[in-house]
Amino acid sequence: MIIIGEKINGSIPVVAKAIAERDESLIRERAKMQADANATYIDCCASVEKNEVETLKWMIDQIQSVTDVPICIDSPSAQACVDAIPFCNKPGLINSVSMEGNKVETIFPVIADTEWECVALLCDDEGIPKSIERRMDVFNNIMEKAKEYRIAPSRLHIDPLVVTLSTDEEALLSFVECCHQIRKAYPDVHITSGLSNISFGLPMRKYINLPFMVLAINAGMDSAIVDPTNTDMLGVIYGAEALLGIDEYCLNYIEAYRDGLLTKKEL
Repeated sequence: MIIIGEKINGSIPVVAKAIAERDESLIRERAKMQADANATYIDCCASVEKNEVETLKWMIDQIQSVTDVPICIDSPSAQACVDAIPFCNKPGLINSVSMEGNKVETIFPVIADTEWECVALLCDDEGIPKSIERRMDVFNNIMEKAKEYRIAPSRLHIDPLVVTLSTDEEALLSFVECCHQIRKAYPDVHITSGLSNISFGLPMRKYINLPFMVLAINAGMDSAIVDPTNTDMLGVIYGAEALLGIDEYCLNYIEAYRDGLLTKKEL
């Protein structure tokens, strides 16, 4: 599983406070703990409108001072993502493009001949499509754009955009069907999700998030924006991969246990 560590995001109150006060220690601590938990990428989202690029630079500098785990540059602004690329010591992940506005045209030409990867959301100027057919139309349009800019499917992390279960009882079923169709069309593409969206507004959200992770992995999801220090979630990921035959002879599961990744405390 490709794990995109989600704990350095300005929408989190304690992180927002650290950003406002330029508290280097909190950002560094969160970066190191996620790196130690084997995050594949560390998401960096400022969640500020004023001086966003400057803030991203400060945050990226703090992260890179304690780890060489690649950065996931996260912003709703395509231009901010592009402007932050030079701050990174190595290619990472852009979060994200979609068929909304000029996001693809802003980001894809810049990363075309690089090793940068990119999250792609299945939405457009009309928002999140309600039907599976419309989402797949958006997906096909994104893949055509990727082909135009010579971006291999293996560099894309497609997010089918799971919606809230409390408002759509078929949220999981739609997500799973999208995963199946995406995986069939492009076996090498990655499928990702900010999976906690599905439980928004519900009590005891972990009891929705954890089984959703298992079912999503079974449907073909191989990338996720999660807290890598959450031992319950890590246990579910390693356990599901072992049960599904993705982890041959349970070697990754055993190694994670021996390394203490399944017993650490959360941030």
